[in-house]
Formats: sequence, C-alpha cells, structure tokens
Amino acid sequence: MPYLRFQNVGISAIAGVVPKRVIDNYHYTHFMTDKEVQTLISMTGIAARRFAEVDTCSSDLCIAAAEKLFSEANVDRNEIDVLLFVSQTPDYRTPPSSMMIADKLRLKKDIGAFDINLGCSGFVYGLHAAFMYASQIEIRKVLLLNGETKSKAYSSRDKATSLLFGDGAAATLVEKVNAANPTIMSMNSNGAGYKHIMMPGGGYRKPSSEETLMEKKYPDGSIRTEEQGAMDGEAVFNFTITDVPKDIKETLMESGLAWDDIDYFVPHQANRFITDHIAKKFKITPEKLLYSLHKYGNTSSVSIPLTIADWFPFGIRQGKTKILLTGFGVGLSWGTVITDLKDCFNCGVGEF
Repeated sequence: MPYLRFQNVGISAIAGVVPKRVIDNYHYTHFMTDKEVQTLISMTGIAARRFAEVDTCSSDLCIAAAEKLFSEANVDRNEIDVLLFVSQTPDYRTPPSSMMIADKLRLKKDIGAFDINLGCSGFVYGLHAAFMYASQIEIRKVLLLNGETKSKAYSSRDKATSLLFGDGAAATLVEKVNAANPTIMSMNSNGAGYKHIMMPGGGYRKPSSEETLMEKKYPDGSIRTEEQGAMDGEAVFNFTITDVPKDIKETLMESGLAWDDIDYFVPHQANRFITDHIAKKFKITPEKLLYSLHKYGNTSSVSIPLTIADWFPFGIRQGKTKILLTGFGVGLSWGTVITDLKDCFNCGVGEF
C-alpha cells in the first residue's frame, strides 16, 4: 500500500455537471417486477439518476463542468499546465479524449494532457496524479476532469446493474496553496479480481463481432451482450467490506489523525447498503457522511467530486473542512485521501 504525502498543495475549486434528463428508478424498467424494483431501491438508496442524450459524450459533460469552474471560480485557463481526463466511456478508442478537451477548452497549445482509464476509484487515483504534478515548481494549475456516460455501457435488462449507474462530470482544480494542508493518499489494487467488474467483449482480447453483440440470457434472468458491463455483486461487496475499511483505518493511522478530526466522510457513491456498512463499522455519525446517490446514482469516478459539489454551499468553503475520501471499484482498485477543503471554491452542480 504505497502512501503519498503532500504539503502546500490542495483543491482550490470544484464544479459538477449532470444531464438534464432525470430517470425515475421507480418507473425506469418493466423488465423487473415492482417488488424487485422496490427491493433494489431500498437496498441501494438510488431513487433517481441522470442520463445523457444519445449524442452527448463524457467529454461534453467535462467541458461544461470545466467552463463552469473557469467562469464561477474566476480561473485563468491560460494557467492550466496539466489536464487529466478520467473516464471509462471516452469518445473514441483513439485518440485520447484529453487532447480534444484541451483544444475545445481553448487551453494553451503546450499543455500536458492524458487519459486515465479507471472507474469508481478514478477520482482518488486522479488526485494522486494531480497533486504530484501540482507539487512541481514550474506547474501552476492542474485540471482534473472526471466524466462518465455509464448509461451507454450497461444493459437496461441486467438485474445487477440496470438501476445503479448514472451519468455526470466534475472539474477539480488542484494547485499550490498558502496553507500547509498536510495530505496523505493511499493507492491499492488487486488484479486477481479483474473479472468482478468487466466488459469482456469489444476490446482487442475479444474484438467486436456478431457473437459479442448478441444478447444472451444469464442464470439470474439478466439479458446483456458481451459489450455491456457485467458485475459480480457478491464478489464486489465482499471486497468493499474487507479491503476498503482496512485501507481507511490504516491511512487514518498513518495520518496521525482520529475520526474526531475528520469533518466529513465522502465515499464513492456505490450504493447505500455498502456505504452504510462502512460508516457503521467506523461509527461515523450521519452529519459527517455525505450522500448524493439518491439523486444521481452511481456515477463511477465522478461520484466523489459530484457529492462535494452538491453538498457544500456555493462559494468559498469555510469552517469544518477536513475530509476523508475513499474510492473503490473496477480492477480491483481502491484508495483513500485525507485532505482539507479550506479556501476551496465550490461552484455547485449545473445541468447540461
């Protein structure tokens, strides 16, 4: 479990964007019975989500989030030296979406930009990279963009996933700050579990074909193609209640802090059952536990910054600002971040 430690670097602004189209989970699908739908919503806490239109990509949502951040937080786009785009639903297999985004945002021509292919741990991993770049003497500002259109990646007739995922984007600005802001981050992976969350067809191991595009029925009654995402819910749950709490506990110990020192716990918004289980394990009080999944669903790597943008009032964050973030998912991968949001400008969540 590698730890990274930082001083004088922090999140200076954050903005979220979601599509206008609201999906009411109670009326989303006729594939399951009303009882099955009620049971799933009760367990996951996901009553509504946002879906992008057919011609809207993750990059479009990220561009909107970045423009919102530039405008409302009064950020000079010419000072962005590095752009990181985290997504598993990019516009194309190639070229990387980050370069196109940089061009559409009218950023300078010599900006460093690259894509990070990660899911639900992607914000935590993205922060690792953003903080490392921002720590360099000649780097002024790093723009971290998380964007997903998971509605296009999963089958509406998959009983394990059809009511979980939503679309959205977030823009996070990382730069040097005047405050010390001691920050610690952990980063973990276990490739032995790579099949637990997977899209087996359509890549170069198993290229797109009639077979991978053919709908198949599975033992639980789900119907999907091999080019749509599949998840082993039981295996993922076991991972989240063992490896993730252990990482949180050990990172907190490494930081020299206690739970009383943490003002807010912002977990990846996987589902309420998982998050409540982790919170109960650490006796986290409700006022410290931040949620947005009831409105936006599981937005993969977007969920943590989207929750922050949704939760805090518009403008400069003041008062209690010490946060603990944890992201976990595909790979398997997971990580924890403890940092401070002091002087972070929150632009809130807008609609695309």
